[in-house]
Amino acid sequence: MVKELIIDSSPNGATIALLQDKQLVELHKEQITNNYTVGDIYLGRIKKIMPGLNAAFVDVGYEKDAFLHYLDLGPQVQSLLKLTKQVRGGSYQAKLLDNFKAELDINKTGKISDVVTKNQLIPVQIAKEPISTKGPRLSSDLSIAGRYVVLVPFSEAISISKKIKSNTERTRLRKIVESIKPKNFGVIIRTVSEDKGVVELQKDLLDLVSKWETFITRLPTTEPSKKILGEIDRTSTLLRDILNPDFQHIYVNDNSIYEEVKSYVHEISPDLESIVRLHKHKEPIFEHYGVDKQIKSAFGKTVNLAGGAYLVIEHTEALHVIDVNSGNRTASKENQEENAYQVNKEAAREIARQLRLRDMGGIVVIDFIDMHKPTNRKDLFDYLRGEMAHDRAKHTILPPSKFGLVQITRQRVRPEMNIVTSEVCPACHGTGTIRPSILLLDDIETNFNYILVEQNEKKITLCVHPYIEAYIKKGIFTRQIKWYFKYGQWIKVKSNPAYQITEFHFFNTKDEEIKL
Repeated sequence: MVKELIIDSSPNGATIALLQDKQLVELHKEQITNNYTVGDIYLGRIKKIMPGLNAAFVDVGYEKDAFLHYLDLGPQVQSLLKLTKQVRGGSYQAKLLDNFKAELDINKTGKISDVVTKNQLIPVQIAKEPISTKGPRLSSDLSIAGRYVVLVPFSEAISISKKIKSNTERTRLRKIVESIKPKNFGVIIRTVSEDKGVVELQKDLLDLVSKWETFITRLPTTEPSKKILGEIDRTSTLLRDILNPDFQHIYVNDNSIYEEVKSYVHEISPDLESIVRLHKHKEPIFEHYGVDKQIKSAFGKTVNLAGGAYLVIEHTEALHVIDVNSGNRTASKENQEENAYQVNKEAAREIARQLRLRDMGGIVVIDFIDMHKPTNRKDLFDYLRGEMAHDRAKHTILPPSKFGLVQITRQRVRPEMNIVTSEVCPACHGTGTIRPSILLLDDIETNFNYILVEQNEKKITLCVHPYIEAYIKKGIFTRQIKWYFKYGQWIKVKSNPAYQITEFHFFNTKDEEIKL
């Protein structure tokens, strides 16, 4: 499986596309203004305790108070509260926990009012970003994630990813971590640690310890509801979690981000540094690598499949519903069962991709085409589970119900990726009627008079639909030549297939659009 990462940087942030075998499977948007990313640690203030919910609402600076449930406090919350009080009061000066006396674990079935009080300060971590009308969801069971390990304060436990199957390897990793981890810190060993040596694991652990020391240093001076420690940016998080030898290329269109990504890849995986490339083409990076077209075809209510079948995806507040339709695929009575099986398999593959691509969370109900053979239903269920195995989000898939519906619950930690693929026609502005096409060139020339004569612009570029470009350039005595004699300068004409038939724009030498 060949993987590629395409990063499109803009003044408002970056859009990150993950491709597998040239097919778009994940799309992430990182906004510069987003201050509530999963993993960020804030100094929260308890605003309201809700005994009926066994939860508290916490002020972390968001427009709506964040939600902290008793079960998300973490067993060692009393130790965290004690440390916060001592560090902010100045009675605990050390940066690590070597001399810190931990408190007893809280009762799993306890009440939140017995643990926290109104206006109390508590460090909290963003577990789920603000979604729809809800504020962030929080956890006070703090953890700091690295590439190979995760550091967990107030614990001595060493946990190993279940995906590492070899008992010999699990024992080796446990012994390495036991010898290098600091006192009163637990460690979770991630899947990518398999076959890694002491040097890589120790370097990663030291980086996490350094972040903890930064947290302790900032804790006394941080104002309530402000961020104490930020998670790394979305690009680095993706690379940290999924970078492996399967990656062939990482393309970036911004020089500063290129340097950052290259430096980060060198830090976590030096042998893959050469795959980071700077996109230097004039063509937009997503258009050049075919991402734009895939986005337009993959998002929307109807998603077409290669074999002629299609999916209809509907969203509600509580769940997502996906209907599988065979479309124009022919099916005689003899092969109706086999046809349904093949369509369902094709749909299952696309549904697994759609869940990752749109980052759909919560409850997903899929209405597959009815199949009568129990073996086919079981094979489809197993096939769907196999396709969903590539999904990094936690999920549960239930077997088909007696109505033939498959239910999936998928972890949702950030807002669903929603891209509007239908556009208001720039020619008619939604009215359904346009000016006569015969007058289009008259409109263009009217703007030439304004731009070239009144504004005195030089070396402009006219960008139009490919059909209009072909019309302008047809024949020996082209429109461009006529314009050259009329205006005294050569006007460059470019096409953009994304434009509507009567849409046109003008650009200066810096590739900036000339506003009319």
